[in-house]
Amino acid sequence: MRIISLNAWGGRLHEAMIDYVRQADADVLCLQEVLRAPGADEGWSIYRDGELELPQRANLFAEIGAALPSHDGFFCPTSRGELFNGGTAIAAEFGLATFVRKSHSVIAQGLDFVHGGFSANGWGEHPRPRNAHCIRIFSHKHASSLTIAHMHGLRDPAGKGDTPAREEQAAALVALIERVWPGNEGLVVCGDFNILPDSATFPILARLGLSDLVTGNGLVDTRTSYYLKQGRFADYMLVTPGVKIAKFEVVEAPEVSDHRALLLDIG
Repeated sequence: MRIISLNAWGGRLHEAMIDYVRQADADVLCLQEVLRAPGADEGWSIYRDGELELPQRANLFAEIGAALPSHDGFFCPTSRGELFNGGTAIAAEFGLATFVRKSHSVIAQGLDFVHGGFSANGWGEHPRPRNAHCIRIFSHKHASSLTIAHMHGLRDPAGKGDTPAREEQAAALVALIERVWPGNEGLVVCGDFNILPDSATFPILARLGLSDLVTGNGLVDTRTSYYLKQGRFADYMLVTPGVKIAKFEVVEAPEVSDHRALLLDIG
């Protein structure tokens, strides 16, 4: 089984990303920073935050779904705000997306906020709302089940250091996982956590038996050449001891975001 986690960066490297998710052939694709704008035209739009303007794919969720017809897609919004196409405002949602190959059965799932709550009338104040999605899937080929959770950790303008909000976020993630995971099967937790390797988040997750594959393999960079700031950690993938790792990779090429994809093959 192949699991991939990727911050999609709002689809800013759209063509490369679509090509990658199509050829990477993940059984479970966990995406952060995905947009959905039902009824809006496909194509580019602009996100504005003060003087900041960023190109975004307003219908990225639908575009990825079209590229993965053999998968079921789950969209998990944190907020609903405005994008712009010229002078036209587009109502769009922002959040997580999870795609699961249809040959697997989703037998349980949970979705909840790990910071704040749904913002229905704008993107929200910083640090903005964040959520996590947890699924339990049954593989008919292997006659076994696996639980997978992913999160987009809160972004604090002050940096990625520990804060009470981040510790509360970790505790909320554990509580969500415990509602879905029976405890007697493999567990994979991944995403863009927006934290440093020495964060208090990791001891909290370790209570579930989770250990991180990024830092555990001595890797020091989960960002691509499109990320120009200092501090190259953001994305993590954690597993419990019962997960049989056939391959783990922080994907260096192709570059499809300012984050690298994390790829895990389970034997």
